Amino acid sequence: MKFKKFFLRLSFLILLVTAGLAFTSRAPWGNEFEISKNIEIFVNLYKTLNTNYVDELDPSHLMRIGIDAIMNSLDPYTNYITEAQIESYRMLTEGRYNGFGAHIELVRDYVTMIEIYENSPAANAGLKAGDQITAIEGRSTKGKTPEDINTIVAGVSGSELEITISRPEKGDKNREFTLSLARENVKIPNVPYYGMVSDDIGYIALTTFTQEAGKNVAKALSELKSDYDLKGVIFDLRHNGGGLLNEAVNVCNVFIPKGEVVVTTKGKVRDWDRTFKTLNTPTDLEVPLVVLIDSKSASASEIVSGVIQDYDRGVLLGQRSYGKGLVQNTVDIGYNSKLKMTTSKYYIPSGRCIQAVEYKDGEPVNIPDDQRARFTTRDGRTVLDGGGVKPDVTVGAADQAPIVQALQSQFVIFDYVTQYVLDIDTIADLKAFRFTQWDNFKNYLQKVKFEYQTETDKLLEKTLEQAKKDGYDKEFAAASLQSQLATIKKAELEKNKDVLIDLIEKDIASRFYFQNGKIQIGLRNDQEIEDAVKVLGDTGKYQKLLK
Repeated sequence: MKFKKFFLRLSFLILLVTAGLAFTSRAPWGNEFEISKNIEIFVNLYKTLNTNYVDELDPSHLMRIGIDAIMNSLDPYTNYITEAQIESYRMLTEGRYNGFGAHIELVRDYVTMIEIYENSPAANAGLKAGDQITAIEGRSTKGKTPEDINTIVAGVSGSELEITISRPEKGDKNREFTLSLARENVKIPNVPYYGMVSDDIGYIALTTFTQEAGKNVAKALSELKSDYDLKGVIFDLRHNGGGLLNEAVNVCNVFIPKGEVVVTTKGKVRDWDRTFKTLNTPTDLEVPLVVLIDSKSASASEIVSGVIQDYDRGVLLGQRSYGKGLVQNTVDIGYNSKLKMTTSKYYIPSGRCIQAVEYKDGEPVNIPDDQRARFTTRDGRTVLDGGGVKPDVTVGAADQAPIVQALQSQFVIFDYVTQYVLDIDTIADLKAFRFTQWDNFKNYLQKVKFEYQTETDKLLEKTLEQAKKDGYDKEFAAASLQSQLATIKKAELEKNKDVLIDLIEKDIASRFYFQNGKIQIGLRNDQEIEDAVKVLGDTGKYQKLLK
């Protein structure tokens, strides 16, 4: 009887949806008929399975499989957001959420605090990176995912939560303690650092386009201008995956005049097409500007960098951006769940669309320049569409070696730093800090028996297995190949010493000075920052790049 009522309600809902489509869609009636027909088939299939299938079915689980299949057949940015995922969604889009203020990941059996946000409840309570959450309200969290924990932690601002922490201590011991944390509306800074990288060159980092991104970038630039004799600014959008479209417009408005077109969105529903223009007085129209982008700069980052390029307002430096020129809108679909769906593509002032035209394994594929459509900037420079923004000065990205990737993915560097900071109270002078215990780090790798597998390892294993099947294992010089590979891998550690020391220094700095300290340490060893300073320091070269 319960399921009969359920299907009657679902059938009624389908009638409402189909009727709504008849009034709102511009497609011919045949399309509505196909929709209603297939929804009816789906409901009948769902009902028949539930009634007659040999095992008991979970209706929610079965429906979620169907929803996921639909989402997976569309673009990567059209997603179903459940009630349990709402807090994570708010954190990504708004930069704030009700919780205790820490980035968490599953490390071995327990969710672990990887990064503590400054001035958050977690920071104020003295929690540290490396602390593991072993219980919440007395219930074990073993095996729980970060999403599980965020769902539990999310709640009404001001309400308290009892958590049990396991903290690493000297001598490979752990101390367990319990404390109560009050949930607060945690706001993650989108401009975690700005300052000077030379006597007259400023630097501003924007990590995400959440609320007030434009206001915060304008504030940073204004303060740099008032405090220093500013001859240029480096605006860092590397690894910035985007965010709110209106904040992309506001960030552009920091550098370009009021009333300029920033982006136009065009989709199937023409009534939703919009043109976004700058609305405010700019902060500065003259200061020389270099914008840093890389393959992880996406969406709103590409709008801003593309607009700066289209109006010849500054020089882009780095690698071609990701290539996400799709616009999403979020619709409530009942029971505190949402559908985030792609509704249009965006076009920047030159008329080009940045959306990638080819994908492989879910990632954009780079296509030759001669296959891209050509457009021109305001001053007549040629720019291309068809997948991301190409920088005016292309510099090679430092590809991470397999050993570096393994040390990070296995949290080996993170665990080492957690032990390292047990012996120091703080870093008194961040600019002067240097990590000098390389041999100690190597000894730690031996102690924890660190191993990693490369693609070559995997291929060699498959080759040995096949050789054994073919009866060639005795003749095959496996031991020699494995020995050579082990020698090469051992040498990789020293080969990547500088990269690893940089990662260790940044992690150590973040333990005492949060994101701000991590960025400051990173600037010291950043080749792209040096390249940008050189461009801004050479007026002739800068002007030539913009002609």
